[in-house]
Amino acid sequence: MDQLLAFTITEPLLGQSAVCEPILRALPDWFGIEEATRQYVREIEILPTLLALYEDRVLGFLTLKQHSPYAAEICVMGVLQLAHRRGIGRALVAQAEVVLRAQGVEFFQVKTLAPTYPDPGYARTRAFYEAQGFRPLEILPTLWGAENPCLVMIKFLGALPES
Repeated sequence: MDQLLAFTITEPLLGQSAVCEPILRALPDWFGIEEATRQYVREIEILPTLLALYEDRVLGFLTLKQHSPYAAEICVMGVLQLAHRRGIGRALVAQAEVVLRAQGVEFFQVKTLAPTYPDPGYARTRAFYEAQGFRPLEILPTLWGAENPCLVMIKFLGALPES
C-alpha cells in the first residue's frame, strides 16, 4: 500500500456492521473478547458510523453514540493495522468532531483500557487519544470486569451558541 494514502471519510452512515466487522476481527489485540466484539457489531449496525475509504476498500471506521444533546462518545473505532500511522484515525476523529459540533455537542468521550492494566497496544491507543485532545477523566475499575479496567477520556468541543 502506498505510503501516502488518498483516503476519504464518509458522512455518518447506519447499517455498516458488515463492512466493519472484518476490521474488528483483524484487530484481535484490541477486540479479542468475542462477546464484546458481537456487541460492537450490533451497535455499529444501528449507530452512525464514519468510514475511511481508500479507493473502494474500508480501512477504518468510527461509530458514534450520543448520550444527550451535550455529550457523545466514540462507541468503537478501528483501523486496519496496515493503515496505522497514516492519518486515518486522526481524520476519523476530526470528522466526528465536525459532525458533533454541528449538532451542538459539547463533550466528546472515549473509553479505553486503563493504564493500571499494562498493555503496549493500549498505551499507544491512549497516546493517540491524548494527541487528539482527549484527557483522562476517570478510571472505572469494574465497568468491563476487574481484569479490564476502563479509562474514560473526555474532550471539550466547545459551548453551545447562545440563543
